[in-house]
Amino acid sequence: MVDISKEIVETVNKAGRIGTLGTANKEGQPNVAYFGSPRLMEDGTIIMGLGSNRTLKNLEENPLAVFFCVAEGPVSFKTPGCRLYLKVREIQKEGAILDGVKEAIAKHAGPGAAKIIVAGVVFDVTEVRPLVDMG
Repeated sequence: MVDISKEIVETVNKAGRIGTLGTANKEGQPNVAYFGSPRLMEDGTIIMGLGSNRTLKNLEENPLAVFFCVAEGPVSFKTPGCRLYLKVREIQKEGAILDGVKEAIAKHAGPGAAKIIVAGVVFDVTEVRPLVDMG
């Protein structure tokens, strides 16, 4: 299990942070998309909802992804944020995970946003890296 600091958990889960998820299909063609729904749990998993989109298709073909998260702050070598390297544990198209994700999205973004969610995805965090890594 990867050690994830309380600071990283708070940064990833903070309202207003910028988060992008990088994925690639089985041929290695990359895709990056903005996401507000990912939630980092203290056990080292990330749970998020996905619509029927390129990100979901890529994850069904290739379980590896990177979540890039930046919090508000001055742009410098110390800008708060992280890069979380992920591996899909489960893609659920019906069941408790999907229901929970849709409920949370409806609460924060409205029922219209929740309606487009077709999958609840659970990732294991395999590596944590800073935004700026000089080594």
